[in-house]
Amino acid sequence: MEREDPEHLPVLGEEVVFLLRPRRGGWLVDGTVGGGGHAEALLERAPAGSRLLGVDADPGALDRARCRLARFGSQVVLRRGNFRELGVIAREAGVNEAQTVLLDLGVSSFQLASSGRGFSFSAEEPLDMRFDPSAGATAAELLGSLQEAELSRVLNEYGGEPHARRIARSIVTRRRRAPLTTTRDLVAAVKSALPRAAWSRRRHVATRTFQAIRIAVNDEMGSLAAALPAAAGLLAVGGRLGVISFHSGEDRVVKRGFRSLSAGSWDEVNRTPVVPCREERRANPRARSAKLRVIERLDRGHGAA
Repeated sequence: MEREDPEHLPVLGEEVVFLLRPRRGGWLVDGTVGGGGHAEALLERAPAGSRLLGVDADPGALDRARCRLARFGSQVVLRRGNFRELGVIAREAGVNEAQTVLLDLGVSSFQLASSGRGFSFSAEEPLDMRFDPSAGATAAELLGSLQEAELSRVLNEYGGEPHARRIARSIVTRRRRAPLTTTRDLVAAVKSALPRAAWSRRRHVATRTFQAIRIAVNDEMGSLAAALPAAAGLLAVGGRLGVISFHSGEDRVVKRGFRSLSAGSWDEVNRTPVVPCREERRANPRARSAKLRVIERLDRGHGAA
């Protein structure tokens, strides 16, 4: 049987729809709308009159979401911006409170395969890696400016790279001869740092490095830490916030953020994160590391404003 295109398979789609309860209606907020897969699934299960605010920093993602969600007409409001500013963006869009808020922290198949910004090592592309191509330093600029010790920290902390020091040294040595400007340059720096025996059989040798540099370029951890209270603060009483993370560093930030909220007027719906079933992992390999955590607002007494 032919499999669906993974780009059109929202990760943990059924679990998101079940746990975030779009059937309650009201405003639905997707703070990382991407190609619109989760937004579409939420709107399909929501009652008539429900509306969705979709936010993304990537203008290409918003274009794809606009096409995918066109059939919902005026039910959909799309805004360009970083989800760390979700509270401000929501207020400007007329959203005072929401029944459902979702943050999907994954990189889309389109960004990996077709953005031309160097998110993937599988094609020769400029080292950009910015979600918003109009803001901030590129990956090439970051690789050209960070000191060796800071590069090593980024690779270790954001990528879990066990050979972070050796790879950082290789990057610094190579950039003295010529700047690293393409994905091929960065892959070559990683490969030259490690003997063949150290290459993983399960993943490309540069996977962790590309992940770490992308996270640093977009300040993804800082954005997530800022986005969690902003997203939680949008919730109506009984509303739920779900966050899908894709690596341990993100999940730790979400777990700490939820635990700090649940000390007040909040409740963790699932203290153990929901993960994809075997069938989903087989159909969509990108889902294999996903974890979904959900929190519910119990009352207005405490927590984010």
